[in-house]
Amino acid sequence: MPFVEINGINLYYEIHGYGTPLLMLHHGFGCSKMWEKIVPKLVENGYKVICYDRRGFGKSNGGADFLDFYVSDQFLPESIGELESFRHWLGVDSFYLVGQCEGGVIAANYAIKYPDRVKNIVISSTLCYSVSRMKEFNHSKFTKSFDQLDEDLRKKLTNWHGDNAKPFFEQFRSYGGAYGKDFFDLRPTLSQIGCATLVLYPDRSYLFEVEQGVAFYRSLPHGELAVLPDCGHNTYDEQPEEYVSHVVNFFSRCRLDKLTGINGKRSRPITCAG
Repeated sequence: MPFVEINGINLYYEIHGYGTPLLMLHHGFGCSKMWEKIVPKLVENGYKVICYDRRGFGKSNGGADFLDFYVSDQFLPESIGELESFRHWLGVDSFYLVGQCEGGVIAANYAIKYPDRVKNIVISSTLCYSVSRMKEFNHSKFTKSFDQLDEDLRKKLTNWHGDNAKPFFEQFRSYGGAYGKDFFDLRPTLSQIGCATLVLYPDRSYLFEVEQGVAFYRSLPHGELAVLPDCGHNTYDEQPEEYVSHVVNFFSRCRLDKLTGINGKRSRPITCAG
């Protein structure tokens, strides 16, 4: 299995296909395995698809202090630095980014810090802002312990994270990661994203109302919004064909804009799937 050492941590990664680099950032309890319905279709469309398990997720090592790291203020900046170190190791000058939920938080902040490294971004099912502290929000949404989850979900999480699945889930359902434990708000920073960004949002997420997608879109200087109808939070799993179609079409339009002198930046009205 391919691993690379980044900042003293062994990270698992996968590279599929050839062509324009496209890097996938998994959600807050995911790993590279979650993209299994997405990757083959992106490869068919001419992308070199790069997936990796962030520190402590999936097959990547977390270190003895991972749970402390997960709830610390260093989680987000170190996740951004980890991505930049991984990009440097890959020898890739720039790439397209796709971020799902928490992965979208990392993608947005990475694009602000390293604007020359990002061509364009698709962000799906990512919270824009909270109306309560994330610690209270998580407690209201994740009411079941690991042992109370449906058997199929427990098996999936164990397949993804091995023996770490249960303790990680119990921490995950409390607070931590890129969303933190206090009030969360991306709006003040989204205006700093210089590249065109597509916000892909479900209309039936059990976590975030679709209005969060609209707020996200309205905070971007060069944004588009696509709403997936009759779709739950895990858009990549519930509607993989529509997911890929939006990703491919958006990045293709951005490439065309750049070729025609618009420099890959888009200011368009809301667009909806359906």
